[in-house]
Amino acid sequence: MFRMSVFLHMIWGAALTGTALIVVLVLGWYSWQAIALAVAVGLVLTIPASLVTARWIKRDDPFWNEERNRPRRGVVRAPPNGMPDA
Repeated sequence: MFRMSVFLHMIWGAALTGTALIVVLVLGWYSWQAIALAVAVGLVLTIPASLVTARWIKRDDPFWNEERNRPRRGVVRAPPNGMPDA
């Protein structure tokens, strides 16, 4: 779920920060403090939005198996056939 959250974090970050910035500019607040506050609010709201969205996607995916995805202690995954070892 972490990799999906990182990807969703980029999408939500652009959407929420851009929306907050547009709202601030439409309201006529052109100071650097208002713009910095809008960016900070957008970035803070991005974290829960990306985590909730990733959980929602995984919960509704019929092929997702949470037990299979958990890392096991002492087990190293082998690369797929034909791929060089890193």
